[in-house]
Amino acid sequence: MIGLVNYGMGNIGSLGNALDSLDAPFIYSANPDELGHCQRLILPGVGAFGPAIERIRQLGLDKFLQAWAADGKPLLGICLGMQLLLDTSYEHGAHKGLNLIPGEVRKITGAERDVHMGWNQVDPLGGDPLMPQPGYGYFVHSFHCVPASETAVIGLTDFGGSIAAAIRTDNVMGVQFHPEKSQAYGLALLERYAHGRI
Repeated sequence: MIGLVNYGMGNIGSLGNALDSLDAPFIYSANPDELGHCQRLILPGVGAFGPAIERIRQLGLDKFLQAWAADGKPLLGICLGMQLLLDTSYEHGAHKGLNLIPGEVRKITGAERDVHMGWNQVDPLGGDPLMPQPGYGYFVHSFHCVPASETAVIGLTDFGGSIAAAIRTDNVMGVQFHPEKSQAYGLALLERYAHGRI
């Protein structure tokens, strides 16, 4: 069973539809007791970092997610959900994140546009099973993850320079693109995660 962490700032419906198409059982919940019975979690996210982490703290999900990760259980962050895994974001001020992967979330610079939106190529690094092959993901973001260790970056994309498309430290992983909107490439990633092949 997969738990979709429903803290009010993610496209939960699209993810649910994608998991339904993969015959992957899941629940939507913001209740740590309910989520604690799941085998894997997905932390989605759409919007700004500050309000998102504040809502997570209000619901008591920060401590739950930190304990979950410390227990070695799989956690996948998507888009803003990936950014929330890091230590600090500088989106509209400085905000502390979940501190699950050391690093910072910084504004994209060097590109012709402020927002990275649309299809872009994802190139895997290091042979991680989350990213076994290149493909095209659908991105919507204006801030990007900069992990403290380069070894945490397992996928890259190019937007005004190389930026992290996927990150991982042990059982905690994230993708900046939306797999539920990335057609066959994204669905294959969700299928690997849902069925324990990552």
